[in-house]
Amino acid sequence: MTDGPAPPSGEIDLTRPSAARVYDYYLGGAHNFAVDREMAQRAIEMWPDLPLIMQANRAFLRRAVRFCVAQGIRQFLDLGSGIPTAGNVHEVARKFAPDARVVYVDCDPVAVVHSRNILDGDELTSVVEADLRDPAKVLDSPGVRSLLDLSQPVAVMMVAVLHFVPDADDPAKIVAGYREAMAPGSFLVMSHASQDGQPDKAEEHQDLYRRTPTPMSMRSKPVVTGFFEGFDLVDPGVVFLPLWRPESLEDVDEHPERYTGLAAVGRKP
Repeated sequence: MTDGPAPPSGEIDLTRPSAARVYDYYLGGAHNFAVDREMAQRAIEMWPDLPLIMQANRAFLRRAVRFCVAQGIRQFLDLGSGIPTAGNVHEVARKFAPDARVVYVDCDPVAVVHSRNILDGDELTSVVEADLRDPAKVLDSPGVRSLLDLSQPVAVMMVAVLHFVPDADDPAKIVAGYREAMAPGSFLVMSHASQDGQPDKAEEHQDLYRRTPTPMSMRSKPVVTGFFEGFDLVDPGVVFLPLWRPESLEDVDEHPERYTGLAAVGRKP
């Protein structure tokens, strides 16, 4: 494996790992650097299930996108999208709805550059460099306004990202900022790291992420459920990743709690 993709121009700190690029490594992607792989390997040594957890998270994303498309959704806002490698939102959606429009939003400049390279020439996608913690700025960005019609239903994706927003930034208020801009019939898709499944490993894992620009806050089921205020939870509600509408019972692990991540989809009435 090479040391990673050529870094984009500009003042970007490549001496510290990035959550987006570490996630890309977990998924088998090539858009990561030695510092990201080093952190990922340390995390895997502490928690060998991590790659399986990340794959379960990506599988949830695919099922949720298919669900939203089946409900008539044709536009998606993917917040904290990372790097849209294989199996991401636009690829899944367009298997069933070729006209699906997707805006990817991330605050990692390297992830944004690689996303734009990957999606160059795709007129139904846009990549916005912005911080999801500022809903007004994200929603008013040219990349969003030019591609999405927020007077119509949209799926807002917060998949494996809100746990990087600390309590001090009031994540519930951030979610509410997007909810207020969403038309009735829109969906909120969320997965979130939780200490509920394996509390003995949670603190050590959070400590590792404190060394990155994006420290992690693993939260309980009641807290994650609270983020869906103003939405009607889609059955089966807030559950461990493999339990959200699995394609078959064979896809459900005997101990779904080992995946630690919680997943849910809510509909705005």
